[in-house]
Amino acid sequence: MSGFLLSLLIIAALIYWQRRQMQGSGGLFGFGKSKATLMTQDHMRATFDDVAGVDEAKEELEEIVDFLRRPEVFSRLGGKIPKGALLIGPPGTGKTLLARAIAGEADVPFFRTSGSEFVEMLVGVGASRVRDMFDQAKKNAPCIVFIDEIDAVGRSRGVGIGGGNDEREQTLNQLLVEMDGFEANEGVVVLAATNRPDVLDKALLRPGRFDRQVVVPHPDLRGREKILQIHARKVRLGRDVDLSIIARGTPGFSGADLANLVNEAALLAARVRREFVQIQDFESAKDKILMGLERRSQVMTHEDRMRIAYHEAGHAIVGMNSPQHDPIHKVTIIPRGRALGLVMSLPERDQLTMTAVQFRSKIAMAMGGRVAEELVFGKENVGSGAQSDIQQVTKIARAMVTKYGMSERLGTIDYSTEQDTFLGSMNRETQASPETRMLIDNEVRRIVDEGYQQAKEILNERRQELERLAQGLLEYETLSGEDVRKVIADEKPVSPEHTEPKVVRHPRTTKAGTSMLPKVRRQQS
Repeated sequence: MSGFLLSLLIIAALIYWQRRQMQGSGGLFGFGKSKATLMTQDHMRATFDDVAGVDEAKEELEEIVDFLRRPEVFSRLGGKIPKGALLIGPPGTGKTLLARAIAGEADVPFFRTSGSEFVEMLVGVGASRVRDMFDQAKKNAPCIVFIDEIDAVGRSRGVGIGGGNDEREQTLNQLLVEMDGFEANEGVVVLAATNRPDVLDKALLRPGRFDRQVVVPHPDLRGREKILQIHARKVRLGRDVDLSIIARGTPGFSGADLANLVNEAALLAARVRREFVQIQDFESAKDKILMGLERRSQVMTHEDRMRIAYHEAGHAIVGMNSPQHDPIHKVTIIPRGRALGLVMSLPERDQLTMTAVQFRSKIAMAMGGRVAEELVFGKENVGSGAQSDIQQVTKIARAMVTKYGMSERLGTIDYSTEQDTFLGSMNRETQASPETRMLIDNEVRRIVDEGYQQAKEILNERRQELERLAQGLLEYETLSGEDVRKVIADEKPVSPEHTEPKVVRHPRTTKAGTSMLPKVRRQQS
């Protein structure tokens, strides 16, 4: 019995010693040491010349670099160096690239880390790492500390049922103190990046910690063209490639999307052994990114192909005849990604807002596939292919009613189900009365039914166009927007994709004398 008690005392003493060590600066086995990496000149290869499409964000951050290089220019008028800058924007817009450019431009030490590297299962480790990181930064001041994905450690405290995570909240508290506490923290500039600013703690966002919140949005038309020029520097472009035209055809693309587009176009050109990357390679790469990879090996019966052809033709006809709808870019009945067929429409310019007419046209177009199946095959033989269309129209109609105030019966009141950061797990819909929720459901049903009737009227009036387009899809499988108009007018499509060679994949081999490149064959239209 005495031996058992002695063992318990030894284990308790070890646990107590371990906890004390964790709370120290170093921690047991170095757990409390910061994982921030000091970037060397070999890693700092990006500069501001490699960043495009976010001119305002570049200006804000260039000023911070100038402040670190020549503080006397700003301090002579009483200005102080910003303590922190928070980069906010959707994924892929270039937040981390901007940080890399600052690292390449600033002639000061640059520490890089991520929010997830602070959070551990053991309480106190994250706070110890924050202290150690800032101790290193103060010794190397002036310097820059970059925290990527700061929302992993900077979420609001006390949110949710039962409070928050003790380890994460202690780490956040230590970060708040280090950025702006009793002790001076001169010469250390903290940069951070996130695509979730709505979940960050308010104490973290205030001036004195993050003095600047730099928005990094999706690039506009000119920005996309500049980004394409940067990524196309090392690509051999054909004479028919006009990057301004590609930029106009890629609204909503982020910088990462555009980089992927250029790379995919180069790979597609290499597969068919071209000497230069042509405009068709960019179009094929864009289709692959937006619609997914073609699944030509998918086995389908003639009845399935007919059903898909009329379904996609219904989408296209309704979209072309709905007010303020985006132009049809391409229609295909070749399975791509998880879809058996697709109709892709692209806006003619960057859209910053959407009108009620545009929302209703989107709903009508989405219902056009199901309506076409009902007209041709009858209601009893309608397939399940409209599942994603129904989900899409329900989401749009509910947003019109609950978020955008586009229902006269409900007025301009926010009934959305998104979480309120201040209220935690409570949301506005749970606070609405049962009568209001029933009214919301009725309004959503009314908007969807109106779109269904609009699609039905258009297809009844243009039944001959529906037949021509469906037969054209059965013959050519893929039609561009211009080809769709030609087929409807009973003309032959002339797009290059109907005559260009298609790639046929073959198993790779390592036998001597055997080419590793795929064979090429022409597909007959």
